[in-house]
Amino acid sequence: MSRHDAIAHQDPDPEETRDWLDSLESMATAEGPERAQFVLNRLQDHARRLGVTTAGLPYSAYRNTIPLSQQPAYPGDLQLEERIIAIMRWNALAMVVRANKAYGELGGHIASYASAAEIFEVGFNHFFRAKSDDFGGDLVYFQPHSAPGIYARAFLEGRLSESDIANYRQEVPGKGLCSYPHPWLMDEFWQMPTGSMGIGPMSAIYQARFMRYLQARGLADTQDRHVWGVFGDGEMDEPESIGALTLAAREGLDNLTFVVNCNLQRLDGPVRGNGQIIQELESLFIGAGWNVIKVLWGSEWDNLFARDSESVLLRRFAETVDGEYQTLGSRDGDYNRAKFFDADPATAALVAHMSDDEIHRLKRGGHDLKKLHAAFASAKAHKGRPTVILTKTKKGYGMGGAGESRMIAHQAKKLDIEALKAFRDRFDLPLSDKSVEALEFFHPGDNSPEVAYLKDRRTTLGGYLPRRPSHADSPAPARPDLAGFAKFATEADGKEMSTTMAAVRMMSGLLRDKQFGPRLVPIVADEARTFGMDNLFRQVGIYAPNGQKYEPEDADSMLFYKETADGQLLEEGITEAGAISSWTAAATAYSTHGTELLPIYIYYSMFGFQRVGDLIWAAADQRARGFLLGATAGRTTLSGEGLQHQDGSSHLAAAAIPNCRAYDPCYAYELAVIMDHGMTRMLDEKRDEFFYITVMNENYAQPSMPQGVEGDIIKGMYRLGGNDTDGPRVRLLGSGTILREVIAAAEILQGYGIGCDLYSVTSFSELARDGAEAERQGRLGNSVPSHVERMIGGDAPVIAASDYVRAVPAQIAPYLDTRMTILGTDGFGRSANRAALRRFFEVDRQHVALAAIEALVRKGDIEAPVLSQAIGDLGIDPAADAPWRM
Repeated sequence: MSRHDAIAHQDPDPEETRDWLDSLESMATAEGPERAQFVLNRLQDHARRLGVTTAGLPYSAYRNTIPLSQQPAYPGDLQLEERIIAIMRWNALAMVVRANKAYGELGGHIASYASAAEIFEVGFNHFFRAKSDDFGGDLVYFQPHSAPGIYARAFLEGRLSESDIANYRQEVPGKGLCSYPHPWLMDEFWQMPTGSMGIGPMSAIYQARFMRYLQARGLADTQDRHVWGVFGDGEMDEPESIGALTLAAREGLDNLTFVVNCNLQRLDGPVRGNGQIIQELESLFIGAGWNVIKVLWGSEWDNLFARDSESVLLRRFAETVDGEYQTLGSRDGDYNRAKFFDADPATAALVAHMSDDEIHRLKRGGHDLKKLHAAFASAKAHKGRPTVILTKTKKGYGMGGAGESRMIAHQAKKLDIEALKAFRDRFDLPLSDKSVEALEFFHPGDNSPEVAYLKDRRTTLGGYLPRRPSHADSPAPARPDLAGFAKFATEADGKEMSTTMAAVRMMSGLLRDKQFGPRLVPIVADEARTFGMDNLFRQVGIYAPNGQKYEPEDADSMLFYKETADGQLLEEGITEAGAISSWTAAATAYSTHGTELLPIYIYYSMFGFQRVGDLIWAAADQRARGFLLGATAGRTTLSGEGLQHQDGSSHLAAAAIPNCRAYDPCYAYELAVIMDHGMTRMLDEKRDEFFYITVMNENYAQPSMPQGVEGDIIKGMYRLGGNDTDGPRVRLLGSGTILREVIAAAEILQGYGIGCDLYSVTSFSELARDGAEAERQGRLGNSVPSHVERMIGGDAPVIAASDYVRAVPAQIAPYLDTRMTILGTDGFGRSANRAALRRFFEVDRQHVALAAIEALVRKGDIEAPVLSQAIGDLGIDPAADAPWRM
């Protein structure tokens, strides 16, 4: 008995069932799918009230969402577009294969673009809008592995030369093309990075949301702009890919469309060998509140569906898992007939009139321009919700036995001559055998119908994409000078405050400026009250597209929770990944929207570089400008919280990002100077860099700023003072809150007759970069001293202490004339008060003093018994385990 017969046997009244199904079909046909969906929802609600379980499959049948009857006429020249796609497929393939033939290790990806070519061309020819003034068009997040195809199109358009594409993945020593979308290295081409995997989807969501924010606040006209994201089905396994889906639906982002290229294949094998990734994704997106459109089958299937009155095809589709689909996709028509259609007499009868070759030519929907266009048009017209198009394709489409739907498709970088000729023949390319063997690029000519068509379509749609505006330096309004927003910090005169409090006061001062204030974008991930930012709730409001539909519990308080449609504060909830995505959208608004902004994202420092470091790298790649404030920073400043909240490594990660300027100030005036400098660099000088500044929640007396230290603060170190004690001397370096322990250690050392020179280090990474540059110049015959050499040259011992792992201060060790003793917070965090933590990690004043004495003993400047005496005097247990040992 077949599965169909078994199902029929289980139905006690098939005629009644047929009546219900016919009624639903009639309603959907006559009144549209929206009406049918409404009635189904009402039935489901009523069933629940009756106690009837309605936990059915949370996805639709395995077929196209848009029926043939609702498919609009195709507006383009199908034959010409298919010829253009064939040319671009060849050029993209040749680009990768040539590079790997000449340089075997360059890598590259053929199969991803081969599967997505039709998707991109429908977008490029009919939907992706640009604007002649560079700002105001659509934003497109391109599937990163498809970059060769985007280059191939730009080659036909005349935007890239043959020399350019011949140097794919060969950026050194000449000017080649980068492997993936990379705005830093191709600064007039790519607008945003989409790698590593998972970053693109989340970034696209927050970019679409930020466009609404700009519109609501009157900062830019984004009303008619759309965000498109083309991503892979395997990529959707990344948590970031799906982490913000509900936000997009909750805020009604109908300016956003995802196109998920479901070629069913990831790097090593099927995305879901034993399941159906398309159905799984549909369930996921429906649950998140998205509009879902499936494009699974090409036009060749329409006749079969029309003849399939019993839905036997849908039954076979439901029975077939993706691993089997991949095997079917890699084989010819005779295999597909035997293994798929003949498995059920009903489906065998449906294709009895078809030849094996006709069965082989049954395309998947993602390779059918008409089906894709219908989906794109429906997505663009849909209102109230974001849309995802799930389109089924073949990995390596056109590569035949060399890679089409095969396990090795993603890794394919080389094809033999016969495979190349087969590719040429399949797409009817006008290439001789000699041209194929030489992997020659093909350009039909500037005056050819193909190139004329491409250019005409892009002219109609407003210009070329992708494109990063070369004049992306829009002016920013005048802002207050240092005294205007930070006088309380530069003239603190001993007033107690934390640097976190000082940062928030500076932000509030900038926000109050009528001209510059509106350009600030304050961002927080559900910790505004922790950081003392609750005054901003009322001052600037929390952005909420639908305003506030309730009276807040704290409505009677001065600092009540205020949501408003034009709110300025982005309060993102418990999502550091979402908050940094918002920050990136704001930090790159100068290039994507022509609007100069200053985003300031403040967060627990532990949940920055450690947790979302890849997203920070992507922001750096996108040439972001703004401030990241790592609050409650350091491993010993956050009393009681313990290991998961104590940051001792973010400055190490920050030091590795070339355009990140990282600072760890101790005093409010240092912070003020750094922030003022950052605004000058980013807003006035238009430098594509961002500033990471760590601030603490520890209250202590804040001194006023000494005269003439501003320049050295920015360089990373300045002399804070010292004592005039005769006798051996040491140089003590402290950063962040541990500077105060270093100052106290100098007083201890004075009791031992040891002289000290005190230095505040605001940035070890800036000192290290300066030192590396000075060292390089010396190698090149241009000897200049580094800032470290100028400040602390000589052989007196150097003791450096910070609230971070020892590798952070160690960055400057190569540029000293003497050995440096480093104290840091290596090891896991602990729950304790600050004093206990500093004693445990050996960065308190007593350990700093002891380190200085030991260095002098080692140097021979004082006698060894002094060290033994100091251990006892300072209450240090010589038998204690090192803090980095468990």
